[in-house]
Amino acid sequence: MPTERFQFPGSGGQLAAALDTPDRPVRAYALFAHCFTCGKDVLAAKRIAVALAARGIAVLRFDFTGLGSSEGDFANATFSSNVADLVRAANHLRKAYQAPSLLIGHSLGGAAILAAADQIPEAKAVVTIGAPSDPTHVTGQFAASIEKIREDGQAEVSLAGRPFTIKREFLDDIAEHNLMGHITRLRRALLVMHSPTDDTVGIDNATRIFVAARHPKSFVSLSDTDHLLSDRRDAAYVADVIAAWASRYVEIPTAQSADQSMTPREVIVRETRNSKFQQTVSVGPHQLLADEPAAAGGEDTGLAPYDLLLAGLGACTSMTMRLYADRKSLPLTRTTVTLRHGKIHAEDCAECETKAGMLDQIERVITMEGPLDAEQREKLLEIADKCPVHRTLTSEVRILTSAKS
Repeated sequence: MPTERFQFPGSGGQLAAALDTPDRPVRAYALFAHCFTCGKDVLAAKRIAVALAARGIAVLRFDFTGLGSSEGDFANATFSSNVADLVRAANHLRKAYQAPSLLIGHSLGGAAILAAADQIPEAKAVVTIGAPSDPTHVTGQFAASIEKIREDGQAEVSLAGRPFTIKREFLDDIAEHNLMGHITRLRRALLVMHSPTDDTVGIDNATRIFVAARHPKSFVSLSDTDHLLSDRRDAAYVADVIAAWASRYVEIPTAQSADQSMTPREVIVRETRNSKFQQTVSVGPHQLLADEPAAAGGEDTGLAPYDLLLAGLGACTSMTMRLYADRKSLPLTRTTVTLRHGKIHAEDCAECETKAGMLDQIERVITMEGPLDAEQREKLLEIADKCPVHRTLTSEVRILTSAKS
């Protein structure tokens, strides 16, 4: 997916941002808030953003003050300043593209996104992933240093193996936030996603958020996942669920007009780089994933290339039979086409022109439901061989390949 990188002004200086966009018209814009001391390029944020972009949702992620490539001193950042920067990020989207209709927050970013939501009026839906129900929960990561921070005004602590300076102002600020109040006043669709085995932010936090929120609200258990969604497949699953859930609440572009829909459409296939073989396949407003099975070195997250080929033939076969049956008023109630691709020795095919080496063979079994007589069934089988994709596969095909810089 294309990624645009830029900066916008934040509370502590210029903030580094990345906007992951689809290859097709944008279905919605989303704003993503990352976890405490993480950055916009942490694997969970990046993978979820790219996967959502593959589904038509453009995602803005950025580094909070003093993190990643953003300016400023992390020690001077507070929960309030992070919330303010989320609002600034939404303002930037509103001016440059379109205000975000979907807000997503991971870990402490989830708490921040809940606190910021009422200042982003265009937001229709909010998602939290492993979020605490109270921002003070984060102090558990440096509990042994809290007394020193209180006494000395600041202290250096180790978080995720890196040194960070935490000031007394940070502790005072998070103590003043009543996140439950924001949740009860949310008045937006809410999706709470949490792992019951999260040992960083316990599942009881999700319970408190969910109970406090008003409907519409949903909960999805991220079974067997860790707090940072370090498994690529978990991030892909989260993106799938968010995209499907959000479709009820975010605005969807109107369908193409009849004249436009008759125009041949381009098929765009692009690597996601989420795994070795995974691809996005975009056709107009439609999107799906392609991959290889695990046995072939892939992760089986989508259809394999020959699966797509067989799907095209099967769909075309069934559609062509349906058109003929409806035109002739035949009692065909349902068609099922089952296909299999394989290789055979040319010498085993008496009717084939090629007599040496291996040949591709597609087995197609057609099941026709309905009170059809023998003559009608035979005619429908003849029609099946006349579907356009069948004709393409059995005729001379010219493929022109060129490079685009």
